[in-house]
Amino acid sequence: MRMISQFAFAALLSIGLAAAQPNPDAVQLHMYPVQGNTYMLAGAGGNITVQVGKSGVLLVDTGLAPMAPKVIAELQKLTRASVYFIVNTHVHPDHVGGNEAFATIGSKGEIDSVGGRIAQVGEQPLRIIAHENVLNRMTKPAGKDTPGAQPGIPEDEYFTPFKDLHFNGEAIIIYHEPKAHTDGDSIVLFRGSDVISTGDIFTPGGYPFIDLERGGSVQGEIDALDHILELTVPGNTQQEGGTYVIPGHGRISEESDVVEYRDMVVIVRDRIQDMIKKNMSLEQIKAAQPTLDYDTEYITPTSFVKADQFIEAIYRSLTGK
Repeated sequence: MRMISQFAFAALLSIGLAAAQPNPDAVQLHMYPVQGNTYMLAGAGGNITVQVGKSGVLLVDTGLAPMAPKVIAELQKLTRASVYFIVNTHVHPDHVGGNEAFATIGSKGEIDSVGGRIAQVGEQPLRIIAHENVLNRMTKPAGKDTPGAQPGIPEDEYFTPFKDLHFNGEAIIIYHEPKAHTDGDSIVLFRGSDVISTGDIFTPGGYPFIDLERGGSVQGEIDALDHILELTVPGNTQQEGGTYVIPGHGRISEESDVVEYRDMVVIVRDRIQDMIKKNMSLEQIKAAQPTLDYDTEYITPTSFVKADQFIEAIYRSLTGK
């Protein structure tokens, strides 16, 4: 798949993921039941949401390209049903990389490994859904001409505030979250299962990656987290259970986890905004460590977004510099 591969290569270089391409033989995937018809598949890059039922399979995101055979093998353990829908939450390669494999094998019939290749006989076309900004970024011409259609491109794009469909007995609503983690972010509400898949807007184990180069902003990030909170309902007075949230990376969460995360982003944003009003430079703001009391929770040796990167993204988002 030339177009996705070229895009993924450029994205890997520009966002520092070159070292994140795993050796599939060294990675173990884990399928976790969430609630209702939904599961979370972890380990393939970004988390993959799996909705399963009599009508087939719907995926939210597909992980990194090298992990696609393992993803398909894990799906086979869960069901022999076909994948009919893929929703891409955004454009980063750890969430769209597996698109090509699913588009190539089709969307109907059993999946089998033949001579090391994954084969599937197709009748109904696979629908890959994403906001139009995802499609635009994946098909941006490298030269004078826009590349032609290639397997794995989300040609079922939407440009309205939301898109909905009914699959496996439940309503599924896809919401665009403007200028959040990127300008093409979608969150997916499984209304019957009472589950939300957030993509990288919400990553409870680390600071958010606000991708300014791809239209992200700190205010859009906060607005998106607020919208997730509008859609979540706790199961009891202790804020436990109820709506479950599948993040782009990290553990299955509840409303209280999103509240804590939203509050952290707002507090750090406000601290940096106050420092900007005092005419402090970016280097002075970094030296003041406005994230210090959160670093123990959101920074680990393997964190993708370090404290200085988070501070700089907020600073640049607020100042336009």
